[in-house]
Amino acid sequence: MCLIALAWKTHPRYPLALIANRDEFHARPTAAAGPDPDASDVYGGRDLVQGGGWLQVARRGRLAAVTNVRCGIAQEPTRHSRGWLVRDFVRNEDAAATYVEDLQSRADDYGRFNLLVWDGGELAFASNHPRPAHRQVCPGVHAMSNGAFDAPWPKSTHATKALEAWLGALPPHGDPFSDHGVLVPLFDALADCAPAPDAALPDTGVGLALERALSPPFVTGAEYGTRCSSVVLVEASRILFAERRFAPGGATIGESVETLRVTRESP
Repeated sequence: MCLIALAWKTHPRYPLALIANRDEFHARPTAAAGPDPDASDVYGGRDLVQGGGWLQVARRGRLAAVTNVRCGIAQEPTRHSRGWLVRDFVRNEDAAATYVEDLQSRADDYGRFNLLVWDGGELAFASNHPRPAHRQVCPGVHAMSNGAFDAPWPKSTHATKALEAWLGALPPHGDPFSDHGVLVPLFDALADCAPAPDAALPDTGVGLALERALSPPFVTGAEYGTRCSSVVLVEASRILFAERRFAPGGATIGESVETLRVTRESP
């Protein structure tokens, strides 16, 4: 993922609500959100090159999401794909706090990452840039993109405001699990492709032209851009996972919405 906005313990119905965009090269083989063929209780998208994921949930009440951290153009050599952090967490039984703490000793084995993990009760964050760090996430509305957690990048601010407004305006009788049209404002917010003003751009070492191109929530491009937008809503007994997929230039090529019953049991 390259943009995640989340509301944690701010809504009486949804202890965790998350919206996200994944930016990637369009040529990279990817599996659309769906059940994992090797883990029956896991649902989400899969990277078919390295075998990991960027956003996945498990019916046992687990979630993991990862973004890369942008620091210059050069790619750093790594032992493991950051997508395996997502894959590993949703399959195991570790508490979120335990997982991110244990990760610190091997964090530098992965590409630069920001990681969110939820174990059904607690939400934790970990990163390995500029150095390994971890902490529990406090209740509130947060953003995670390609810089520091909660860095006020324009697209992060746009996404958090949109999520907060959507949750605040959701009528008591509205049910996104049965009326998927209720999700449209969230997907519309994620589809914003207006570049940020130069004065508001971060400096991540990639040059002004690329900072501009990567500044909107939705990145269009023939070779690299937003591949999918996702909405995840967590209730006590079920998880909604919606994904909209895109071709080069931003054309929609697929959409899925799945409701997963939370079992709280090992597979």
